[in-house]
Amino acid sequence: MGCGIFFLATFAFLYYTIWTLIMPFVDTTHPIQNVFPPREWAIRIPVMILLLAAGIIGSFLGIVMVRSTKPRAIRQ
Repeated sequence: MGCGIFFLATFAFLYYTIWTLIMPFVDTTHPIQNVFPPREWAIRIPVMILLLAAGIIGSFLGIVMVRSTKPRAIRQ
């Protein structure tokens, strides 16, 4: 399981790096350009992922804060 996740992360990193750093210098008519989406998605995808992650983390923190303010029973 760990090896699979490692290879998936390595593939994603290499794909994104090639897409953003190398492909702008390759001719637009070259067939390798068909393997990659348009360049504007190189910014949109990470921004969407960051917004989703921030929303999830913010929701989690909000739920934890609301639950922690409930009155607790007084022990005697």
